[in-house]
Amino acid sequence: MPQQSRYPRQWEWPDGARIALSINMGFEAFMRASQVTLEKTANKVDHFSLSYAEYGARSGAWRLLDLLDEFGFKGSVSTNGLAAEKYEKVVRAVSDAGHEVNGHAWANDEIMRDDDPAGELAEIRRCTKALTQAAGVAPVGWTSPGSAGSANTLSFLKQEGYLWNGDDASDDLPFLKDTRSGPMVIMPRTNIFHNDYALWVLGKNPPGVIWESFKDSFDTLYAEGVAGSPKWTEITMHFHMAGRPTLIPTVRKCLQYAAQHEGVWVARKREIAEWAMQRESGR
Repeated sequence: MPQQSRYPRQWEWPDGARIALSINMGFEAFMRASQVTLEKTANKVDHFSLSYAEYGARSGAWRLLDLLDEFGFKGSVSTNGLAAEKYEKVVRAVSDAGHEVNGHAWANDEIMRDDDPAGELAEIRRCTKALTQAAGVAPVGWTSPGSAGSANTLSFLKQEGYLWNGDDASDDLPFLKDTRSGPMVIMPRTNIFHNDYALWVLGKNPPGVIWESFKDSFDTLYAEGVAGSPKWTEITMHFHMAGRPTLIPTVRKCLQYAAQHEGVWVARKREIAEWAMQRESGR
């Protein structure tokens, strides 16, 4: 008989689902260099590194969108404003396919500082405008590059009409956090251990490590859900990383595994955040 979890928060998902699964994707653009380079050179734009990121718009996005079509799953795409400005047709294709387009700052190699609130607010507005124009719908979610938000990020996002933020790694479930402008849904980073950047590019592991990490996380959380303590998990794929043919079989294996289980709620992060806001704001 499943053992009851000691996890203190009481939770449930729609229709009594045992686990929620979100599919998070990244569509990123850079000013000077992406995450991959052959030779780092100070004070110089790394043109090869930028071409590595450009693969996402030219090839990777289409391959991942085709993969999700196989399963009928809808995901969420953290999108830099610069990517939306340069590749508006890609963002519109993402949106038209029913996927959520989220804010991800203007450029992925630009980090906001605590001591420049005016600059950060201007960047949030600039990014929001570019995403809205490209996607045809305003974003309601935001994750900063590297989840490195500032002390002002949450209040600014709430003020600008955002619902959720992903600059956190403190829990297995969404929760509400008060800001100067009202409550914001915090969507913690449950994806670090099944993230193509963290495990494949940065970790220099073979693709199969992503499958092993995803399966172990899914099995543990699914069992907790069966025992009455449902949780949430996520897989993260960047267009310019997981969109390469090397990783597609691994990602397909992860999605197939989740689809084989009963009581799995596959949802965009927007739906998960809306559920959390409705559920938690009444408490």
